[in-house]
Amino acid sequence: MQAPRTAEGYAGDVSAQLAWQWVQSGQAVLIDVRSDAEREWVGQVPGAIAVAWKQWPGMAMNADFDAQLRAAVPEGGRAVLLCRSGVRSIAAARRATELGITAYNILEGFEGDPDTQGQRGQRGGWRFRGLPWRQG
Repeated sequence: MQAPRTAEGYAGDVSAQLAWQWVQSGQAVLIDVRSDAEREWVGQVPGAIAVAWKQWPGMAMNADFDAQLRAAVPEGGRAVLLCRSGVRSIAAARRATELGITAYNILEGFEGDPDTQGQRGQRGGWRFRGLPWRQG
């Protein structure tokens, strides 16, 4: 498992495996920043706390993001943030950092990057790495 990679505006980027190790050992809280629809349709990580960065339809910003995140992460705690591909979670990690939370982005997200056919789930991501998840 590789160490966190440095990043600009937040604590860093971590592999899904390292994030899961931190969560299992109580060193971090797993925050799933995908929309409710994505978690319901695509799958979710057991024990992850749902704090959507944007909501479907329209992908409007979650006006309660700050309050929900503060409620989810204990004072002085560390958060690892998960989205579909590791892009929205960067924006969410930057916002979490502005709120005083030590926040890491989970590389590859839940589904990873699209393959040559434009499909996700075959080139990295939480599910691809064999980490715990469930459908619906």
